[in-house]
Amino acid sequence: MTNQRKVVAAYFLSLDGVAEKANEFLTGWDDETDAAGQKLIATQDTVLLGRRTYDEWSGYWPTSDVEPFASFVNAAPKYVATSSPLDDAWANSHPITGDLAEFVRDLKSRPGADIGIHGSISVTRSLLEAGLVDELHLVIAPTVVGTGQQLLDSLGPLRLETIYGTKTPAGHILADYRVVR
Repeated sequence: MTNQRKVVAAYFLSLDGVAEKANEFLTGWDDETDAAGQKLIATQDTVLLGRRTYDEWSGYWPTSDVEPFASFVNAAPKYVATSSPLDDAWANSHPITGDLAEFVRDLKSRPGADIGIHGSISVTRSLLEAGLVDELHLVIAPTVVGTGQQLLDSLGPLRLETIYGTKTPAGHILADYRVVR
């Protein structure tokens, strides 16, 4: 029996679950948060993105010196959920043709490391609903934003098993969960 790749969704969240515009609510940074991110991307070799995230990131990451994420995301194959052609020439970017869930099922069956979802809320929600996300890795900031897209909004019941949890010096909660099926 071969091991299937995992789909791992990673997000910065406010305490009330808001996942968009994390740069506006993160309260600080520390070495533990940084180390958790480095450990996470070290297990991944592929990235799934939604079109909006792709459009935002393709204008930033190719020239960024924010390491180690810049080197990781620029080198990794990036599969983009979109119905229109990709205009920018961000290296290793490919549009997903056909059904997202079917594409990800096939991708999980191929050899490789884990598949990461970073910053694409609609992709994460769709894949959670399809039962294709294996883990959630969250950095929860001690802030309440009050408005914005919440990561888990409008989803049905979801059982999670805690893999890891700790508080960082900046006050973030690092919480990693396995999706229980």
